[in-house]
Amino acid sequence: MAEIGIKVKVILLGAAVVTVTLMTLIALILSLANHQTLNRPYLTQYGIVLDASSNHTALFLYQRLGYKENETGIISQKLSCDVEGGGISSYDQNPPAAGESLKKCLDVAKAAIPEGQWKATPAYLGATAGMRLLGLQNQSLANRILEEVAKTIQSYPFDFRGARIIDDKEEGAFGWITINYLLESFVKHTFEGFWIHPKAGKIVGALDLGGASTQISFTPIDPVKGPNSTSNFTLYGYKYEVYTHSYLCYGMDQALKKLQAYLHKTAGASSAVNNPCYPKGYIVSVTLAELYNSPCVEKPINFNPNAKVTFSGTGNSPSCLSSIENIINLTDCALSPDCGFNGVYQPPVNGEFYAFSSYFHIFNFLGLTPKAELTQVLSTIETHCNKDLSTLVVENPSINVKTLRDYCASANYIMTILLKGYKFSSNTWNQITFEKQVADVDIGWTLGYMLNLTNVIPSESPGAVTGVVHSQWAAQTFFIVFVLFLSLLIIVILVLFTRLPSTA
Repeated sequence: MAEIGIKVKVILLGAAVVTVTLMTLIALILSLANHQTLNRPYLTQYGIVLDASSNHTALFLYQRLGYKENETGIISQKLSCDVEGGGISSYDQNPPAAGESLKKCLDVAKAAIPEGQWKATPAYLGATAGMRLLGLQNQSLANRILEEVAKTIQSYPFDFRGARIIDDKEEGAFGWITINYLLESFVKHTFEGFWIHPKAGKIVGALDLGGASTQISFTPIDPVKGPNSTSNFTLYGYKYEVYTHSYLCYGMDQALKKLQAYLHKTAGASSAVNNPCYPKGYIVSVTLAELYNSPCVEKPINFNPNAKVTFSGTGNSPSCLSSIENIINLTDCALSPDCGFNGVYQPPVNGEFYAFSSYFHIFNFLGLTPKAELTQVLSTIETHCNKDLSTLVVENPSINVKTLRDYCASANYIMTILLKGYKFSSNTWNQITFEKQVADVDIGWTLGYMLNLTNVIPSESPGAVTGVVHSQWAAQTFFIVFVLFLSLLIIVILVLFTRLPSTA
């Protein structure tokens, strides 16, 4: 009987151990159910902007986190793609081809965006001065081209937001936003991982030179006098007033066309005309229809579109500069001396400026980027302009002749609008930096456009998930396994103990 009593006590003790063990397991399981709330990381969002300029179209794919910093997105450029062919305005004889030309770059963007985010990716196309000029000539044709490019973009699984001609003030102001964002003038990421507004943020001006127009944008020191000459933005919680003006018909391509037309008219509409901006040895013949095919140049009296004129280069830099100054109105100004050119009001230039697009490309060819002293710039341009065609070809075998012939006129045009148009001087010249990119991002209006749009695009809520911290989960799992193992071991020992033979 004593032996039976001992075994009963042992069994009861084992049952108690098992009960405690099971209760411990239940408590641990319940503790696992006490999940912590964890924030998910913000999802990377994407945006596409197509820049349909006068010369070509480029696609820019931007990425940003779903949150905003003081109501403005934090954006970076993921990739860019140059569309083959000319600008969409060059498809005036075949509008559907304008849309077809975009497909290669749209395919590149599609491949770079995760499939699950295609439908959430906004896509925009903004056309600039080339389409503005076409609209002046034939608005219905300009609309047809926009319809064709819109049709192509809509065939992709993106959130198409429209194809339109952006106005001249937007183009200049958005370029200003881009350059200041890239220079961290609006917002800056600290070493500790925070975004802050730099108290000493340096706001710079923007100088853009395209094919059909040129823009200047900056924050003036004094109140602006001219009506409709400022744009107002709220970026990262701060307000900015920006003077901006775009000169239609004064982009590089149109300026060169105006120069040819001026030389033709001053030569008495002769069929043989000297061009001091072309290098010696360069000769080209064009029809008057080709010469006067732009609304930026006025056709002569008794215009014969089939007549031809031959231009012969003389390579004379002073004469080239003088001719260029004659295609720009540098005198008429109702608010003198506060004027740019063509009678347009402009406050005095203020602070540092970044010059991009054709400014950069021309000066980069001449070895004058990102900065050079004014005396060096002037002497370099004169030296280049005085070279004959054969010398230029030998020195630049990889550049086609048509491009080489225009560097002299282009450089002198740049100096004319900067020094005599915008009124930069020997004292302020060193405030201009000629660049194509900042932080590996192209300078232009498209990034500024996306940044401005983020003020109206709602920010994404990251949401929350429940769970346990990984270290806590690992510790609890180990303890559960250990208790289970220990419990099983005790049960096995107890079973074996109860089966031991009696010693009595």
